[in-house]
This record gives sequence, structure tokens and C-alpha cells, in this order.
Amino acid sequence: MNITVINGTGKHGVTYHLKEIFLEHFREKSNIREFYLPKDCPAFCSGCTDCILKGEHFCKDADYVYKIASSLLESDLIVMTSPAYVMHATGSMKALLDHLAYLWMPHRPAPEMFKKRAVIITQCLGAGAKSAAKDIKHSLSWWGISEITVFTGKLIGNIVWEKLAKKKRIELTKKMNRLSDRLFHIDYEKPSKVNVITKIKFLFCRMVQKSLYENDPEYLDGKHWAKMGWLGKERPWRT
Repeated sequence: MNITVINGTGKHGVTYHLKEIFLEHFREKSNIREFYLPKDCPAFCSGCTDCILKGEHFCKDADYVYKIASSLLESDLIVMTSPAYVMHATGSMKALLDHLAYLWMPHRPAPEMFKKRAVIITQCLGAGAKSAAKDIKHSLSWWGISEITVFTGKLIGNIVWEKLAKKKRIELTKKMNRLSDRLFHIDYEKPSKVNVITKIKFLFCRMVQKSLYENDPEYLDGKHWAKMGWLGKERPWRT
């Protein structure tokens, strides 16, 4: 089993500890590849749109982005972690998600994404964890992932793991262990189920891409959809 972990910060704080607890179930029988932001993708998206208009390899930061994107496509489970910074995901996480815009359904979604499962781990002192998770979930769902599990650890009293009340650390650990145990026992050889919302998004994008392709057969996104057979009867959740 392959797991890709994207850490929204290199800091070994509460989010890091929660992620480590989650992964404990998987370490013995899984190939886990981790990326830490911003170290593994230090450059911001400049909005040049080369990835969309010319191809992802034309991105000025393709050397960073390609490694991460390839790992995501090869994984059975994607784990995204981010503490809440001003009620949102970290800037480094957002920068990476911007780089991966070409994977969105309105552009060139990867058929592999429709079969995957993902976990989002966030936490915050007070409000903000849910909105941080929403930032990440928005992109994952538009990549085609339907089964997305969200863990939002609401803290009380401190943002340092060692300084949290023992009772709170035990509570968070128990919750994370239950989540990890549940996801550990999934049969990852079976593809994820694609929900109705994902199918509706896909079919709407198909309608747009079909029109664009008919007007310009050399348009990169349309060529991708045609190559996949999606402008015809093929669907990513059937293959």
C-alpha cells in the first residue's frame, strides 16, 4: 500500500503529532512518502497558466511539483495535514494546491484520482480548523476524490502538544486511533466509490470540454478528455 503525506508546515507541532498517531497503524505494511511544505515546494504559483495552456511540465517549478504530483497519483491513500493559520490552511499548502490546478476537473483530471481515498488532518485553538480543512477538501473533491475523511482537532488552552492538558492529549489520541483503525481496515485494492456530486461535476465539465474540443481540437484540455475517451462513453469510475 502506498501513502503520500503532504504536510502543510515543517513545524513539529500538534498537527504533526496527530499525523504521527494516525500513521502508526500503517507504518509496518505501507510505503509512506512524506513531503514537507514549504521545503519540498518552496515556490509560489505565479499565475502564468503555462501548466494549463501548454502542459504541467512547462511550469517554472515543475521539478518540485512533478515529484509531488507523481507520488499523489501512485498512492492508495492521500493524507493532507495543515494547522489553521488565520482560519485557513497554511500559505504553503495553498501554494501547492495552486500549482496543481491543472488536475482540476475543468482542465485535465487524472483518472487515478477518482479511485483514491484521502484524509485531511487539521487543528486550531478555537475556531478555524473546519475552514482550513475546507480549503484542502475543495481541491481534493475537484481532483475527483469522493471519499474524503476530515479530522479537526479543536484545542483548548494551548497550541503546543507537550503543554496540552494530559486529558486533552489522551482524548485526541483516542479519536485519532479510532479514525486510523477504521481506515486501516479498508480494502484499498478496491477503488473508492464515486459519489453523485463528483459525477455531476464531471458531466458538467464534459459538456464544456466537448464544446471546446469541437471548436479547437488542439486545445490541450479538450485533447486530454478526448484521449481518455470521456467525450464519448468512457468514464473514469468505470475503468
